[in-house]
Amino acid sequence: VHSFTWDTKGEKIYFVAPNYGTVQLFEIKVPESSNKITQPKQLTNGQFDVSGIVGQSKNMLVVNRKDMNHATELYTYNLKNGALKQLTHLNDDTYNSITLSKVEKRMVKTSDGKDMLTWVIYPPNFDPSKKYPTILYCKGGPQGPLSQSYSFRWNYQLMAANGYIIVAPSRRGMSGFGIEWNEQISKDYGGQNMKDYLAAIDDISKESYVDTDRLGCVGASYGGYSAFYLAGIHEGRFKSFIAHDGMYNLRSMYGTTEELFFVNWDLGGNYWDKNNAAAQKSFNEFNPANFVDKWDTPILIIQGGKVFRIPIGQGLEAFQAAQLKGIKCKLLYFPEENHWVLDGQNSFIWHTEFYKWLEETL
Repeated sequence: VHSFTWDTKGEKIYFVAPNYGTVQLFEIKVPESSNKITQPKQLTNGQFDVSGIVGQSKNMLVVNRKDMNHATELYTYNLKNGALKQLTHLNDDTYNSITLSKVEKRMVKTSDGKDMLTWVIYPPNFDPSKKYPTILYCKGGPQGPLSQSYSFRWNYQLMAANGYIIVAPSRRGMSGFGIEWNEQISKDYGGQNMKDYLAAIDDISKESYVDTDRLGCVGASYGGYSAFYLAGIHEGRFKSFIAHDGMYNLRSMYGTTEELFFVNWDLGGNYWDKNNAAAQKSFNEFNPANFVDKWDTPILIIQGGKVFRIPIGQGLEAFQAAQLKGIKCKLLYFPEENHWVLDGQNSFIWHTEFYKWLEETL
């Protein structure tokens, strides 16, 4: 549950939450007594995110809504008939001047027989008779939804507009598909979800319009970890990697991160406890640094100088390893940025280097 508010009578709570690849609006009635359970009711449905509740009246809610082609705008939700109506139109002129991408929901069968929702974003004016370079997008988190989000950094529409097909799988660890799917990734960082990633790129690679000689892999945070890890196990699938603020060496990460609950829970504990099987598996089998001997693919490494969760040493270690191995690589360092890129000029540089790297390597 993210944004929530009481109704005007105090009888219901309205809230937003992820559900099968989108974020939707729900309501739940307050139970009459403590021994009664009420079930939430989904109020909206569609290929968009209702990302927040910003106001209400007796019969109306005002909410934020966005999707992979549209930045956030305000909408009203009619509590009587369920109608969503756009309230603000700040970006209409921009949308009217460009061709938007086609965003498609694709179900992929995983290695253990599960159905995995995967978003596929196609270039504007997509022509299935042509072949396109294709990029696997690895989401950070690792928990959280891969929904119909819109960002000025990891912007699927912009990536597609540069001529790439984007494949964004809701691998294990994503929320909105039940607790088991969401929690499975903890203590299994390099396990089933890595197989999920490969299942997604292998599935789309069967299509005639995918140029399998021009596959890339990109991601930040846990997505950066994913890029580092996949660089050692991808068996020649990818021709280029981009890792932003990713975990490269889990041992040095454990020794320098500012927040230990996260690594203790998700990795299983510390690396020196030989009797802790979960931690030993994480720090040995799931440590990207242990597979660097298999790195043979160009990689762009982006690192912020004020990232305390995944400190600067992670990016520097990975870059030095790639340099010493003679792999085509580049380090893009933002000394004043944290885990995100917040400054406008830095964002401009980020995008310039991002697409320059893809053009050079794909």
